[in-house]
Amino acid sequence: MHSLVYVSSATELLDRDELEQFLAVSRRNNAAAGITGMLLYKDGNLMQVLEGEEPAVRETYARIALDARHRGLLVLLEDTVDQRQFEDWTMAFRDLETDEAKAAPGYSAFLNTPLDGPELTEDPGAARRLLTTFKESM
Repeated sequence: MHSLVYVSSATELLDRDELEQFLAVSRRNNAAAGITGMLLYKDGNLMQVLEGEEPAVRETYARIALDARHRGLLVLLEDTVDQRQFEDWTMAFRDLETDEAKAAPGYSAFLNTPLDGPELTEDPGAARRLLTTFKESM
């Protein structure tokens, strides 16, 4: 099983309806490709984990990298994992702007830092810890 975590910035802020449309298409495409994962969104910044068979993950990421709605893509973590972390999710989503999300156990002010800052680029394990905390608090 292959896992890839990346961050990017939206070229334009997405409102709730746009996010829901984006997710509907992503979930359909991911289900067809056998991809599971999670998408975090805050202030136009995205963090996404993709997991599945390596060719499918790489193809999905390549398609995302060509999408004009993203810029500044940065792969934080890519490795082989024994099992899926988001097994039942074709694409889980959490809008980190809501008061509910901010009150959730494990929410971190870390998410208010730039996605290309040293907190992530110098310690890719931070991305894995963040995703694990998020998963456990869902």
